[in-house]
Amino acid sequence: MKHIRSQDNPFYKELNKLSGSARQRGKTGQTLLDGAHLLSAYLASGKQPQHLIVTAAALHDIEIISLINELPNVPVTQLDDGLFAELSDLKTVSGLLALIAVPQPEMMVQNSHFCVLLENIQDPGNLGSMLRSAAAAGCDAVFMSRGCADAWSPKVLRAAMGGHFVLNLHENTDLLSVASLFPGTIFAAALSATSSLYDSRLGGNIAFAIGNEGAGLSQELLNIASPFTIPMPGKVESLNAAAAAAICLFEAVRQRS
Repeated sequence: MKHIRSQDNPFYKELNKLSGSARQRGKTGQTLLDGAHLLSAYLASGKQPQHLIVTAAALHDIEIISLINELPNVPVTQLDDGLFAELSDLKTVSGLLALIAVPQPEMMVQNSHFCVLLENIQDPGNLGSMLRSAAAAGCDAVFMSRGCADAWSPKVLRAAMGGHFVLNLHENTDLLSVASLFPGTIFAAALSATSSLYDSRLGGNIAFAIGNEGAGLSQELLNIASPFTIPMPGKVESLNAAAAAAICLFEAVRQRS
């Protein structure tokens, strides 16, 4: 096992770039999974990491050692604690990072039955929560506009809790083109709508379009969507975007089951 002690090490420099730069992740087609839970979810999807990075303490952790033993052909590198901490923004470091190739699924909009269109979702926590909800609800794909946060950033990966690995994720997409190819009905929440989410017929091929946290959905997408409102008897003007997405998805689950 290789042991890196210097921040000048070329491999460490590459890891550092990946951990903090969406551009670098896009350029290399790689990202880092932080912690045993995300690695386990990745392995459950049938894929293997390219490299494992650990601390000395992790080599005494039963769960991490078990994962390492499952991957005898994957190289393992140990980092000094200070170097590892630079790659992780967790307050308590996990002790395990996995270098993986970002999946690049073929975009087959016409084959989608239950999906989500996300327009300019900029908060990583919101985006990750939406991906987690979409995965839990059984969606087959998520299409994200160019204005969305980097789906493969550490914060989004953590918030999604493994949802990335059971969804076909498509970044930097033209949502209007996606909507035009989708073989079903696009639904969207709109304050001006006269019908409720709970009165909408959510069987068959459907997609939910969710807009930016502050600005909402663009008029172009609203124009081609079937609008609805989410009843809010309380004294607030709106819901958090991730909460609204979860409500919509699981009303569809209720109806479809």
